[in-house]
Amino acid sequence: MIDESESLTGNHPHRRHRLDRRGGRVAVLSLHTSPLAQPGTGDAGGMNVYIVQTALRMARRGVAVEIFTRATSSDLPPTVEFADGVLVRHITAGPFEGLDKNDLPGTLCAMAAGVLRTEAEHSPGYYDMVHSHYWLSGQVGWLARQRWGVPLVHTAHTLARVKNLALAKGDTPEPRMRVIGEQQVVDEADLLIANTGVEAQQLLRLYAAEPDQVLTVPPGVDLDRFTPGDRGAARARLGLPEDALVFAFVGRIQPLKAPDVLLRAAAELLRREPRLRARLVVLVVGGASGSGLEHPTSLADLAVELGITDQVRFLPPQRGEDLATVYRAADAVAVPSHNESFGLVALEAQACGTPVVAAEVGGLPVAVAHHESGLLVPGHEPTRWASALAEIGLDAPLRSRLAAGALAHARRFSWERTTDALLEGYARAAVSFRRSVRELTGAEVSV
Repeated sequence: MIDESESLTGNHPHRRHRLDRRGGRVAVLSLHTSPLAQPGTGDAGGMNVYIVQTALRMARRGVAVEIFTRATSSDLPPTVEFADGVLVRHITAGPFEGLDKNDLPGTLCAMAAGVLRTEAEHSPGYYDMVHSHYWLSGQVGWLARQRWGVPLVHTAHTLARVKNLALAKGDTPEPRMRVIGEQQVVDEADLLIANTGVEAQQLLRLYAAEPDQVLTVPPGVDLDRFTPGDRGAARARLGLPEDALVFAFVGRIQPLKAPDVLLRAAAELLRREPRLRARLVVLVVGGASGSGLEHPTSLADLAVELGITDQVRFLPPQRGEDLATVYRAADAVAVPSHNESFGLVALEAQACGTPVVAAEVGGLPVAVAHHESGLLVPGHEPTRWASALAEIGLDAPLRSRLAAGALAHARRFSWERTTDALLEGYARAAVSFRRSVRELTGAEVSV
């Protein structure tokens, strides 16, 4: 059994942590998805982008980052130098392949052992902070906090209670195990990072977090990679006609992300405007994920059912400049999710000067400025979505105004600002940690 009073000070009450723009080391826990994975497939998505982009920028500020994730292949080396100052550590826990997120709680013991063993191979006080992402990582982060005597910062990215309140038709509710696990992490973390004020309120209302325990830090966008470009050239690269009417969906193919809404809206638009059939192109960029794996051909089947197979093009997940090309080629990018803690796709598209049509849920009203950088649609009715898409796609002056607004809106966000705010949050977590140690043990610890 862990002696809490002993472990909370890390057995080193006189050691001093340093985690700021001049140095220090943070252990980032991303157990269920690797930062090396391609976003848009499996469980890789916006969280991967978030972890990679903030880790790179912390390293540039002199903060070393070590990212722990579960090994999914025996061919992976134990450690990969992702960039100068950023290491990815692969922990062997359970079978390498064939596990989905619902199986992963059974690997937590092995994951925790691997993380703790790594720290034990170094001098005491090797890590200054633990930052866990998603509730599974938070479970291990909670133990690391106790054992190492360092603060725990946690970013949920999605919350089970919120997802269960906004389930897509036919989607599976998040299990009670996750709800309980999230509550445990909320109760133990020194600081909770929320993507938006909406998410912060959800943590307070649904998980009884303390107000001073929650910090809102909006994600960013890579403003060097996602930039405006020549639409004609982008369409030529994708083999699209110059005069096509192009709507795009980018993301994981699963009910939560609701790509079917875009297809149904496109069919409704063609019902209203049959003349568009020769011009309309719907780009679906991504791979099956989560419950979408149960019916990997569901979107293709839906296109057949709706009679729009000639209008729908499926592309695999795209990287870097290829992804920017998709955004630049589109007249509008659709983000019809049933829930989003933020919506990085919306920011990336806008940074390329492309308006976004997004569901009015979660953090999307922050990511998209209604009638300034795009349109927000209440609900998921195809008729409403068809009207919003037509409003942008068929009104060139409006589209031009929203494109300019999209670029201006996206430039309010950057990963540099996000990283600055996270480092400030780490300092705040250290204060909270010191207070909790003092209240529990009466001892002072320098963090």
